Parts: sequence; structure tokens; C-alpha cells
Amino acid sequence: MRNVTNDSVGAWVNAARLLARWLEQHERVDALLDALPPKLSAVERARCQHLVFGVIRHCGRIGTALDQLIAHRPRFSTRAALMLAGFELIDAADEADYAGQVAKIGHHAVEQTKQLASPAEARLVNAVVRKLAPLLAQPAPPKLALPEMLADYFSHPAWLVKRWLQQFGAEPTRRLLEWNQTPARLLVRRRDPALVPPEFLSATPWPEYFEAAPGHWSELEALIKAGKIFVQDPATRHAIEALNPQAGEAVLDLCAAPGGKSVAVADAMNARGGGGRIVALDLPGPRIERLRHNLAEVRGVDVALVQADLLKDAGRILREHGLPLSYTAVLLDAPCSNTGVMRHRIDVKWRLQENDFRKHARQQLSLLHAAARLVLPGGRLVYSTCSIDADENEGVVQSFRESKLGGQYTLERTVRCYPWEDGHDGVAVFLLRRGDDQGTSKKTGSSRSDSSVPRKNV
Repeated sequence: MRNVTNDSVGAWVNAARLLARWLEQHERVDALLDALPPKLSAVERARCQHLVFGVIRHCGRIGTALDQLIAHRPRFSTRAALMLAGFELIDAADEADYAGQVAKIGHHAVEQTKQLASPAEARLVNAVVRKLAPLLAQPAPPKLALPEMLADYFSHPAWLVKRWLQQFGAEPTRRLLEWNQTPARLLVRRRDPALVPPEFLSATPWPEYFEAAPGHWSELEALIKAGKIFVQDPATRHAIEALNPQAGEAVLDLCAAPGGKSVAVADAMNARGGGGRIVALDLPGPRIERLRHNLAEVRGVDVALVQADLLKDAGRILREHGLPLSYTAVLLDAPCSNTGVMRHRIDVKWRLQENDFRKHARQQLSLLHAAARLVLPGGRLVYSTCSIDADENEGVVQSFRESKLGGQYTLERTVRCYPWEDGHDGVAVFLLRRGDDQGTSKKTGSSRSDSSVPRKNV
């Protein structure tokens, strides 16, 4: 942990203001960070993000401790200051001079609260932070702890912990909770095979993926703009490998924003000689600009960006753009619960509701049917999610294959990745192949048998 007395005041105060908004309005974290003032330096911005992410990641644990010390919750600005101090206490837990850090953290929070709230509330902060430290220093629950104890300590909703315990068991759930509570590493994929990785990019277990050391964002930006690297988690490779895009093919990327998979598809096609076309389709909205920006990085492959609703007007808009209505290779990276990427999307666990899995599964099944109608006979359809939940993965695929349209498809390959086992984001990938014109699916070799997908009604 950095010494709090040397931290930028701008970063701490801005983090407190953003957190007060988050506590009051429940805004998405990415939208909050977009509201940061442009005058913040890169160092202040990074520090502010670290603080905001840290509080939201641990807010269940901090909030539980605060509720033991305060009878009535204070104003959002004061509660934000207390939660910031709480995260800094957690962050300083391994410091040799922990007692000294506690004093500095408390003093810093008090001085900032005088400006953010009032002297009276600053006195409350002073009294609470000293009592907060021992509560947050409590050891982790034992291995066989009750779900509620795990939920409090690891800052996850209790209903979600219970769901994971039922699906995965005690030890995997514990490892998943621990994984979600650690900051995500910055991983990049090498796009240019000729690039010799600089010293701040270290090798990973996954070929062509590298971990970036902190403090080198300006150098990374230069490499990104030059088309040498792309910020991407290694989990992405599974969908691209399953799709197996070939040079000269027409590929349809559905639910394409923000465009990372489109770029990876193009790079795979270029590695095989280039040429062909990628049609990237997604709903009109704020994510389209990011998709447009990323597609501009594609070289050697024609790219078409289509704004359409896959469930309503995709066919009509494709036709209006003079684009094909069916493709050899179709990728559907479906919207999901994001339970496999909670290390990155730290507020997801607080936005999820118990019935969301059923709602997602219904939408995913509709999207999968719509995508299947856009695949040529003999063509490939890859269904993928960044969820680790069976209802959104095996359950959706099984329901699809039990339908009339799904009966034309053979499940050729299944890939499941769990963060606690694979060391990167959690994903599920299913490669489906359409049969001939008569709708007969041809049996081909597969990495896992169709029977590996449990029967599930969604």
C-alpha cells in the first residue's frame, strides 16, 4: 500500500465523491469513472480507480463492520469516506507498521471529511475508524463456514454464495470468492508476430498473451495504437479457436460490442492469409462507438458494422446493407450474468438478482435461435458466454438442441473455463455445426460427447 500521506488528495476526494454517488444512485462503475474530471493526471486517475474498485469489491465486508459501530447510517458522503478508510485498512493489512498505517489512514479520512461533509461528521469518522481496524483485521472464516459468513467476509450476496455452493461445492466456491476479491491483472494479446515483447510485458502460460507491469500505460497505448497488441483476457481465445475462422470467409459476429472478438477473428484470418469479411452486429447504443473504434484497428479483412436488434430486424437491416443473410461462421457471444468476469466487473455481484439467471437464459435461447437461422448449411455456430452458471450455458444449449431448428445442429465441441482452475476469466464455449439442406445433422468428431450436456429445461 502507498503511504496515505503521500497520496494525491485529488484521487481520494474524487473517489469519495464517486462512491457517494454509487451508494445513493447505484450507478454502474464504468459510468462513474467516465464522470472523472479530465484535469486529473494519469497517476491520480489510476489511484482513484484503485480506491473505487477496492471499496466496491470489499463493500459487503466493510459495510457489515460499519453497521456494528454506527446505529444510524450517516450521509452518503460520510459513509463513502468511512468505506474508503475501511478499504485502506484492508489494503494495509500486510504492512509491517500496521498500527502506524491505521493512525495515518484515520487522520487522512478525518481531514478529508471536514471538506466533504462537516467537522461534526469528521469527529464521527475519527471515532469509528479506530474501532473499525480490529473488526476488519479478523481472520477469514474456516473452510466449512456457513454461506452467510463467507458472504460477509468475501463481500458477495449470500444467495449467490449459496447458489455456487450448490453448483460447485465448498472448495471451488471458496477459491472463486478469493479469486473475485483480488485485483485483475492487465493482460494483452500480441497481434504482431514480429513484436519482441518489451521488458514490462512478461510471459504467461498462454502463448501470445502477456501480463503488463503497472506504470507503463503510455507505452502500452503506443503499442495498442500501432496495432502491436490488444488488451484481452486469454479466455477469449477459446471462442475464436472453436470458430476457426479461415482466410476469405464471411464471418458474422453477433452481440459484437465492444469488438475485441471481432479483432481477434480478423487476426486469425490474417494469420491464414487474410481476405474475407467480418460483419459485426450489435444493438444501437453507447457501446457502438467503442465497437467502431476497435473495428478501425482491423487490417487485411473487410469489416461491416451493422446496428440492429438480432431478435427483431437483423435480417431486414442486413438486406438493406446489401450483406448476406447467411454465413459459414457465426459467433454469438451472448449477454449474460458475467459471473465468470467478476474480477473485472466488480459491481456485477451487487446488481445481480436471483431471477436474473432465468431471465438471461430465456433471452440467450432466443438469441441462439435467431443466430442459428443465419448459418449456412454445413456452417459453424459458436455460442459463448462469460458466465460460469449452468443455466446460461449447458441449459441453453440443451434446450436449443431439443427444438426443431436445434435438431439440425450437432454439438461438436464444448469448452468450460473456471477462474479457480484456469487462472483467467471464466467462459463457456459451444461449437455447433449445421447439417445439410434437408436439415439432417451429420455426426462428426467432438472433444466431448453430446451426452456431456445435462438435460435442462430453461
